[in-house]
Amino acid sequence: MQRNLPHICPSCGSGLQVKTLVCDECHTEVTGVFDLPLLASLTAREQDFIIEFVKSSGSLKIMAQQLGLSYPTVRNLLDDIILKLQPTSKK
Repeated sequence: MQRNLPHICPSCGSGLQVKTLVCDECHTEVTGVFDLPLLASLTAREQDFIIEFVKSSGSLKIMAQQLGLSYPTVRNLLDDIILKLQPTSKK
């Protein structure tokens, strides 16, 4: 079972950052405070959508056929992802 990388604090709802990275091979650890990649803020389903979008060379028509959905539905899915990826102002 694949576990998704958490990106929201379960306690206060703020965005999480990465503190430590570890090499599986030699066990070297890199410690610091690193932002998560923007795409990590998307759900696994949304990430899969983006991967399929790239594989189909950005053709929503092809994606609609592959997913068995209408073109407007696929366009709306993409628009929702675009909105999620828009930068937000920090307080």
